[in-house]
Amino acid sequence: QVQLVESGGGSVQAGGSLRLSCAASGRAFSAYGMGWFRQAPGKEREFVARLNWSIDNMHYADSVKGRFTMSRDNLKNMVYLQMNNLKPEDTAVYYCAADTAFVDPNSKAATMPVQYEYWGQGTQATVSS
Repeated sequence: QVQLVESGGGSVQAGGSLRLSCAASGRAFSAYGMGWFRQAPGKEREFVARLNWSIDNMHYADSVKGRFTMSRDNLKNMVYLQMNNLKPEDTAVYYCAADTAFVDPNSKAATMPVQYEYWGQGTQATVSS
């Protein structure tokens, strides 16, 4: 079993920054992929970013590329999402997710919510104009 707990959401004005954290526990994560997704009201859950614990390879959605940075701390089993230059359209509930299968972060599969077995409860990020 894997437990994921997100934190760090909040309300900021456009152009501001937030740093989301995800604490992972329950199993060894050396072969897992970790992803961030978001879901705005009335919209489907969408891919934001992915990395694999074992390789230094990340993939970002085009909508956040250059503004968001995903990172990890292997010793602490933590992943982070640094969000800069936030826009009102970034407003959503952000979810951390774990994938127990090894897939290339740049693959289509890595962007699909169905690929991920474990999910956190989500943290709200609200960006005002």
